[in-house]
Amino acid sequence: MSIAVRRPQQGGQQAGGPAGRRPAAPRSGTRARALRRIGQAALVVAATFVLAFLLLHALPGDAIVARYASPELGLSPEQLADLRAAYGADQPVWVQLGLSAWGFLTGDLGTSLQTGAEVSTLIAAALPPTLALAGLGFLLAAVLAVGIAALATFGRWEPLRRAFRSLPPLFVSIPVFWIGIVLLQVVSFRLGLIPVIGANAAEQLVLPVVTIAIPIAAPLAQVLIRAIDDTLAEPYVAVARSRGASAGWLLQREVARNALLPTLTIAGVLFGELIAGAVVTETVFARSGLGRLTADAVATRDIPVLQAVVVISAVAFVVINLVVDLVAPAIDPRLRKEVRA
Repeated sequence: MSIAVRRPQQGGQQAGGPAGRRPAAPRSGTRARALRRIGQAALVVAATFVLAFLLLHALPGDAIVARYASPELGLSPEQLADLRAAYGADQPVWVQLGLSAWGFLTGDLGTSLQTGAEVSTLIAAALPPTLALAGLGFLLAAVLAVGIAALATFGRWEPLRRAFRSLPPLFVSIPVFWIGIVLLQVVSFRLGLIPVIGANAAEQLVLPVVTIAIPIAAPLAQVLIRAIDDTLAEPYVAVARSRGASAGWLLQREVARNALLPTLTIAGVLFGELIAGAVVTETVFARSGLGRLTADAVATRDIPVLQAVVVISAVAFVVINLVVDLVAPAIDPRLRKEVRA
């Protein structure tokens, strides 16, 4: 009769620690990743500023001459030269680039060629209506996307599911301006539900919000449907269904969390669509805002305003995607493991 003796594992305390627990993962990887992403975001904003400046100043003609050389104003060539000197247009391009960059860093966005007002003042007045339109439009788009994805996946009838799966490609193919015009014709002119003239602040937002929400809801719904399909194909979902789990339980406990990360990522990318949609929507509905300001600046070749709008839009786009990228590891444990590795 022999008795087996178990030898103590060498280096047991070093491997598992005094209490058998693994040492805490260092936070240096997460911090380094955050700093790297912030540096990349700063480079993107700087490159956007330089590119926007060079492209706007490479346009043919002279914006100051086009604005002030009108015969009705009766300005002499000496006065036009003084105006060019006042706006700094008589200096070399690299000097103008440096002065413009310093002005943006110090909060001086320049002066509008069209109105003579400070660009920062124009932006501050136009930004709140656009933020309200974009925020409400994105909220409605999220609601529409969730509803379409849920009905396309968990609908009781197959024809209903197929119909809702065909909605996102249809929404993507419809131009924003066409949606706005149709809504005006049907809702305002034919049905008379929302007046075109004399509407209150809430009524003025209804049609623009719907117009800007429909194109945003389409890609969100597509990503949600794909994420739900991938999650439902996982083996653990089949096990849960075999144990009697309902569709609502699966959607709440399993599908929603797994579909959140790709949806959040595409939501950050779609912010550019919100900006482009705001330009068209505010023009169609004659709303004051950043989009209308951009359209007027393009029509009058107001370069300082255009440059400020491009840079501010780029900063907002980069910041939103940076936040999404930094928040993603907190949602998906797999990304946390990659960051720590």
